[in-house]
This record gives sequence, C-alpha cells and structure tokens, in this order.
Amino acid sequence: MKRTSHRAAWAVILGAVVVCLGLTAQAQRGSNRQRGGGDERFQTGGQIHGNVPYDGRFTFVRLMYRGFGRGGTSWIHDYPRGDEHLMKIINAVSLTNPHMDGETNILALDDPELFNYPVAYMAEPGFWQMSEAELAGLKAYIEKGGFLIFDDFRFEHWYNFEAQINRVFPRAIWHEMTADHPVFHSFYDINSLDIIPQYFQNYGKPIFRGLFEDNDPQKRLIAIANYNTDLSEFWEFADSGVRAIEDTNEAFKLGVNYIIYGMTH
Repeated sequence: MKRTSHRAAWAVILGAVVVCLGLTAQAQRGSNRQRGGGDERFQTGGQIHGNVPYDGRFTFVRLMYRGFGRGGTSWIHDYPRGDEHLMKIINAVSLTNPHMDGETNILALDDPELFNYPVAYMAEPGFWQMSEAELAGLKAYIEKGGFLIFDDFRFEHWYNFEAQINRVFPRAIWHEMTADHPVFHSFYDINSLDIIPQYFQNYGKPIFRGLFEDNDPQKRLIAIANYNTDLSEFWEFADSGVRAIEDTNEAFKLGVNYIIYGMTH
C-alpha cells in the first residue's frame, strides 16, 4: 500500500469533505432507526441501529458493556457519528470498502459474532465492568488474534480500566508507546505523538499505552489505549467546525492506522 505524505494528508481532508456531503441524508435516516440485533441486557440510552450480518466486508465494531457512568451507557459515547465518519475516511483513502451509513455494529464481549471481526473499539473504559462470561469472551477474542482500541478516558479512569484488563491477563504490562512502533506507520507515517490532539486544552498531554502478546514489545500489539484523549470526539464532530481541521486530521490518521494494523497483524 504505497503512500506519500502530501497525498495522504490531502486524502484525509478530502475524506472530511465526503463526511460533510453525506451527513444530512444520513441524519434523516438515523432518526427513524430502530434497534435490531445486539444484546438486550444492556441499556442503550436511546435508539441504535441494527447490526449488519457478517459478509466479509470490514465493519466497525463498538463494544457495549455494563458501566456506571452516564447512567450505564458510557460505551455509546460519540455513537454513531464518530464510527460512521471514520468509516467514510477509511473508504476515501483505502481499498478497504467498509460498511458505512448506519452499518456499524454493536456487540457484547461474550457475543460469538465478535470473532468475525478483527478490530473492536471501546469508548470510556474508565466506567467498564465485566461479567465472568464477558471476561472469557474477551480473553478468547484477543488470543484468537483480535485487536482492541480503547479510547476516551482520563485521570483516575485508568485505574478501573487497568483493573478490568488485569482480570483478563493478571500479569498484563502496559507499555508507553513511541512513534517508531509499526502501528503508527501502518498507513500514515506518524513520526511524533506530540501532534496528537488533546482531550481538552487543560487536560494535559495525551498518552498512548500498548498491551503486547506475552508482554513482549517485540511481539504483536493486541490492544492500544488512547489515554487522556478522545479521538472519537474529533471523528464525531469532523463536519461541524467544533475542532480545528488540523487536529481532526491527526485523529483520523490514528484511526486509519489502527484499523489497518489490526487487519494486517
């Protein structure tokens, strides 16, 4: 997959334009969506669209969980616009041909359907709680090659998140990520993590931590934690002008790299 820095940067900007053009019709469809598929054990905080059946195409998967933040619906933060906007960018800059326009999936950690998808995303894991069945499902998913993206948490939220991961892998070690890791070069070359947008201006520097197979940084990265930042917030509001386009582009670049890495490792 050949790339050049100038071409890649313009492709991301073009992708943002694609998002803008498609938003109005998409929002009209979204207002009438009814829930179909997924797991009725979990609160949704409102209507969500139904899951699309597996057909081999890449599908963005958001993990739902029992939580204690936002009335138990922390996992739904930035849904569905963040998920769908990222898929529009993926479609614009690559040959991945993902599902788009209301075709992202929501799955529980113990749902057998999860094994059909190589990459899964979780929002606000600082409020995450797991049953024993979900724990077993997550462990099996990772061991079979799944790649996890954890996003949108900060400050003391790390401690609950780490406690949940330690239930799955009691000896888990989170390593501070540096820009030379292949995940930051799987599509775009991200040569400095200092350019990554902050959660909010006064929240401090974003931190990226990785979990590796057998705790060995030379082996496969199995999960990445975007700590003290919220990439999906930038994805969600890409068409609104709320965030600077430069910051939004960097957030999209990370999302694209994560997806490509998860599909190829």
